[in-house]
Amino acid sequence: MHNSASFRIATAVFIACCLASSPAQAADANYRLEYKFKMGNVIRYRVVHSADIRSTIEDTTQQAESKSESIKAWKVTDVLPSGEMEFVHVVESVRMSNRVPNRAETHFDSEKDDKPPAGFELASRAIGVPLSVIRIKPNGEIVYREEKHPQPAVTDDMPITLRLPDSRVAVGEEWDAKYDVDAERKSGDKLKVRTRRVCTLKSVKRGIASIEVEYQVLTPVSPFVESQLIQRLTKGTVHFHLKQGRIISQQFDADHRVLGFAGETSIMHYVSRLQERLLKPGEQLAQK
Repeated sequence: MHNSASFRIATAVFIACCLASSPAQAADANYRLEYKFKMGNVIRYRVVHSADIRSTIEDTTQQAESKSESIKAWKVTDVLPSGEMEFVHVVESVRMSNRVPNRAETHFDSEKDDKPPAGFELASRAIGVPLSVIRIKPNGEIVYREEKHPQPAVTDDMPITLRLPDSRVAVGEEWDAKYDVDAERKSGDKLKVRTRRVCTLKSVKRGIASIEVEYQVLTPVSPFVESQLIQRLTKGTVHFHLKQGRIISQQFDADHRVLGFAGETSIMHYVSRLQERLLKPGEQLAQK
């Protein structure tokens, strides 16, 4: 009886020690996050984006809404000995809708509409053609970019790839990338606004890293300037497959108000959501 009790006590102590040591071992682990594309890879994502902006100035309110669902593809054309990877960015299909003040809602489906409605001509011409050629380092830093098709200007703080840390990181660690963004004062004078995108490795489970990402404005700015940056002020989560070396899903949300951007009683409210999901081979846009 005495031996049996001792065995039970020893077993309980052993299990307790194991449970106590497991978190410490996990906390000590660190991970390499890097893109791992191979020559000939075609990486496709389903992208869903919605935005709603409402502005009130002197008791007059206007609201604009947009929604889009698309499939984008990265076609890897080269992998250099340095580890840099080059790919062509293509949008293969898109569904879009816009609603602006004093106009009826308009729609465009690249797979059904032979002729795009007014306002969607540029989007229609961009379907299925190379939009840009991009070369990145394994950490996602863009080292070369060539625009192959007319498209809205791309700024350094809104890159096509998430910047990953330069070295191994542990759960709970942060890294960031800083940017100087162009803005304009009410007087018309130009200014540079210092911003950053800060990332935190929140967890690693079954080979999937969960990364929290937040865009922050570091320079104190007026409401007028803040209203120019409102679309950037997103928070979200990125899921990154460590072995495959690519993002498998991500979601970014914004819900931000700016008071006094155009007079003391003015208000701007911006709400948006961006979702991306890695597609399986052959997967297309869902039928409606």
